[in-house]
Amino acid sequence: MTTLLRWRPSSPPGRRYGYVGPPELREAVVAGTEGQVIRRTADLDAWTAVAGQDGEETVTFVVGPDGLLRPAPRRSEHVACAGGGEVLGAGEVTLRRTGGGWRAAEVSNQSTGYCPDPDSWPAVAAALDRAGVARPEGFTHALVFRRCERCRENNVVREGVFVCVFCDADLPAAWNLRSSPS
Repeated sequence: MTTLLRWRPSSPPGRRYGYVGPPELREAVVAGTEGQVIRRTADLDAWTAVAGQDGEETVTFVVGPDGLLRPAPRRSEHVACAGGGEVLGAGEVTLRRTGGGWRAAEVSNQSTGYCPDPDSWPAVAAALDRAGVARPEGFTHALVFRRCERCRENNVVREGVFVCVFCDADLPAAWNLRSSPS
């Protein structure tokens, strides 16, 4: 008896991040304006040609729940790039075309809409690897986000000081942006 095995991609690494930014930005998301799905370098070549990019460009990106990279023009909102859905990672990436192919010269988790923790790097790295894009060993610019439990504002932790810039309350040590602000 022959058993057919079907290839199934392994689950993408990491937690899923829901949108935690201003509700009006999520409400403005229009279907069909998501970031371009990049499965391989040919997809990136085609996208940059259509976008009129010249070989080096900093762009907005998300990693969808399927583990695939989705870039969009830099001024795009991450929630629009993600089609309003959850992500495994989000930020900005500087893509550079080199003689040997594509390289992610700089990568950050800078997304105030999703506020992904630096531990989202494995999902971002896997998406870049899958697409055939060379990458650094980690985020070149990693931000730490926390929501203030007193005033409910989202904060970027600067220089390791876990204090809310809005109300001076202490911020939690662990990532805590699981739901949208009320």
